Formats: sequence, C-alpha cells, structure tokens
Amino acid sequence: MERQLDAYCEHLRSERQVSPHTLLAYRRDLEKVLGWCQKQNIGSWSALDIQRLRSLIARLHQQGQSSRSLARLLSAVRGLYHYLNREGLCDHDPATGLAPPKGERRLPKTLDTDRALQLLEGAVEDDFLARRDQAILELFYSSGLRLSELTGLNLEQLDLADGMVQVLGKGSKTRLLPVGRKAREALELWLPLRALANPADDAVFVSQRGRRLGPRAIQLRVKAAGERELGQNLHPHMLRHSFASHLLESSQDLRAVQELLGHSDIKTTQIYTHLDFQHLATVYDSAHPRAKRIKGDES
Repeated sequence: MERQLDAYCEHLRSERQVSPHTLLAYRRDLEKVLGWCQKQNIGSWSALDIQRLRSLIARLHQQGQSSRSLARLLSAVRGLYHYLNREGLCDHDPATGLAPPKGERRLPKTLDTDRALQLLEGAVEDDFLARRDQAILELFYSSGLRLSELTGLNLEQLDLADGMVQVLGKGSKTRLLPVGRKAREALELWLPLRALANPADDAVFVSQRGRRLGPRAIQLRVKAAGERELGQNLHPHMLRHSFASHLLESSQDLRAVQELLGHSDIKTTQIYTHLDFQHLATVYDSAHPRAKRIKGDES
C-alpha cells in the first residue's frame, strides 16, 4: 500500500504538478488513512470499503477534526482511487457517496476599512526593513495576493508603470492583477533599497543578506505590524480577506472579486473566465479604497 501511495504522490508531483504545499497536505491525509488500514489489518487499497472508511471519518471527527479537514481527506482519497482505478490496481472508490460531518461555517476575519487605513498610513522609517515591510503590507491589501504568491514574486512579474502584477497561483495558473497607487509608491521606494542587498535572485522581497523571504518570515513581519499598529494579531490571509471584503462592499461585483482572488473551484471559475483584465481593472479602480491606479496619478 505504501508503495502505491508513493507512486500516486509522484504522479501528483510530476504529472499533475501540484504545489509542494498541496502535495504535503494530500500525503499527510493519505498516510492517516494508511495508518488506519494497518491498524485494521487491511492489507491493500482494494480491501478498504465504504463502511470502514466511514468509521475512520467518524473517529477523526470525534477526535476534533474539522469538517473542512475531513472534506480535504476525502478529496485526497478520491484522487488516490481515481489513480488506482486508472492504473488497473483497483475497481472501486470507498469515498463515493461519503460526505464529512457538517460543521459550523466560520466567516473569514477581516479588518474594516478604518483599521486597514490605520495599519497602512502610519509613519514609515526610511530604512531597509520599514520600506520592505510597508511594500509587503500594501501589496497584500492592494492586490489580494496569497502568501505563496507574494513569496514567489519575481521582478519580471511587476509592471509598475502600468500598475500591474502577474502572479502564479494555485495549480500553476497565472493571473494579472492591478496594483494600486499606494502599493506602487511603496514598491518604488523599496526596490532601490532591495538592490543594495545584492540579491541572490530576482525575488522582489529579500532579507538584508539578499535572500528571498520565506513564508514564515513574511508571516512574522505581518504579525509584528499588526501588533505595533493595531494591537492585534494579523496574518497575510486577513489582508487578502480584507481586500476582497472591501472591494465587494463597494462594487457589488462578486464575479470580478472572484476573478481577482483567483479562486480555483471549478464551480466558480467557470462562471468568471469570460471576464477580461480591462473589466477587472475598471472595477478595481472605481471600488478599491487605495486604488486610483493610473488616471490622475501619473504626475
């Protein structure tokens, strides 16, 4: 069973080209199922049936696993069995018809507009760390980037003259996003200081030693800014949620917001794929609190 799991994970990595984060999550979930099978003396994936998989889901739920985590586990199981069926190693899927226990729907935490402005409009020291961190905060809130998208951002993806950034999102999909005036100004002040660090590669955000900032480093800098400016916990995804919430409040254009966020769920992305960038940019310019990207801002 472990050998077939290894083969499936290699399939995800090399053929499906899923992100390292997604691959790690799928592997962790499937190893949980594998461990259960071993305890139940189930010697092959073909021997796992719906009744015993349901027992595992119930047990994990009793142990405190959230509905969302269990849904992800079932999704991983379905993916594995789709692969096993395709390879002729199995002829059923024990997750068919199974759904996780319903849990409470938690709304994402956001900053209101006043708190977002309080975070971003404080005095900024003219030094390496302060200018870098301000550019990070502005770009998160300006364009709704995921943490992984900002971490992986390279110089060639930025077009500050036109106020745009191209990001590589989930599933290796790229999308073009507007960059608001305030974020563009913060980046223009940061980039000359970045160059002084003799960067090791083309990363937009680097340490004082010139190394690309990793996710944990960025999380810590955002957290520190939240504690300093707002007296509260702050994380990158809260800035992304705030971006979406404030834009939707002003524009009432759910489709444009979904497109800007780059949601990967097929049921939403199929609806919004016909929207072109010009429409998105128009919505962004008219609605985002810190937008006003180009018109009247070139002086």
